[in-house]
Amino acid sequence: MEVFNTINNTKRFIAEAKKSGKSIGFVPTMGALHEGHLTLMRRAKQENDLLAVSVFVNPIQFNNSDDLQKYPRDLEKDKHLLKSVGCDILFAPTVNEMYPEKQVTEHFDFGKLETVMEGASRPGHFNGVAVVVKRLFNIITPGKAYFGEKDFQQLAIIKQLVKKEKMSVEIVPCAIVREPDGLAMSSRNARLTQKERALAPFIYQTLKKAVELKNSKSPAEITSWVTRQFNNKPAFKPDYFIIADSTGLQPVKQWDKSKGTMGFAAVFLGDVRLIDNIRFY
Repeated sequence: MEVFNTINNTKRFIAEAKKSGKSIGFVPTMGALHEGHLTLMRRAKQENDLLAVSVFVNPIQFNNSDDLQKYPRDLEKDKHLLKSVGCDILFAPTVNEMYPEKQVTEHFDFGKLETVMEGASRPGHFNGVAVVVKRLFNIITPGKAYFGEKDFQQLAIIKQLVKKEKMSVEIVPCAIVREPDGLAMSSRNARLTQKERALAPFIYQTLKKAVELKNSKSPAEITSWVTRQFNNKPAFKPDYFIIADSTGLQPVKQWDKSKGTMGFAAVFLGDVRLIDNIRFY
């Protein structure tokens, strides 16, 4: 595995690889790797000649400095896991390497897509995501890039970014990877206490029950029901639950089986914010 900390050395190595006709599959991460990440990587490795991974905790996508400080980091452990899946290129830059200009002024407009759910709860988050992903794509220049559907709204934003910027990379969505008890895998799970971790599967259990109610209740009724379930559990504090169409991610008032419809949840468990989603239609 080649490990790079600078943009120039990374670009040089990739240019040589491409000269010899090699295709590159890319998985951008913020580290604290888990089986969810590794699943993306195995697929990228299978579908491309080389697997490139970035590990970079992107400060400009955090609207909460406390959350940024507490984000789990363990590069040595990450390297060990990367070797286990046959990673070829690791790009692990410093903040100064990615943002030499100190003050980032790039701004992207994703319209209604960024005004709901995570966009509403975390102002500036998706602009920070778009800035770093665009820079990473320009450095790695992959043929395909792999993203998990747990961050479904982020995936939609990145697809729109690629379209807007006319970037020649194929975005490959990958299904949510869950723990045996149903909890969606996330680096943030490492921050849960033992007691909180035992309670966490309640999120997915609630979403599954919500789907079972779709034949007898309206989207608004199910939204109220889900919110009540979380409010009735003192350990949980719901941020939002929204039933939305799976393309534009706008809330729906009635069921339309011909269109994709999904439920999206963000809840605090202790001081850890967890997100998950589920398909209704």
